[in-house]
Amino acid sequence: MQDTTYSPGPLLAELRAGLRGMRAARAARKTLRRDLAGVRTPADFIELDAILERYNDDETADIRHVLNERRAAARQLPTASAFSGWSAAGE
Repeated sequence: MQDTTYSPGPLLAELRAGLRGMRAARAARKTLRRDLAGVRTPADFIELDAILERYNDDETADIRHVLNERRAAARQLPTASAFSGWSAAGE
């Protein structure tokens, strides 16, 4: 009779390596978002876009993705004019 047992060692090692890679990628994205958190004004975005234009899109894809997220979030922020009819007393 043949031995049909399976050793989970290689599979577990592969899973652990995959999880390590995912954790490292998540940490890198978190660091990138934190580093780009100071980009707020249109001038900041224009300056970074000009810098990124000098590099290959593949090399800057992650940075561009975070910047696009920040642009979208900035567009959704309320402006002072959105509250022009609102009073603090709730009248």
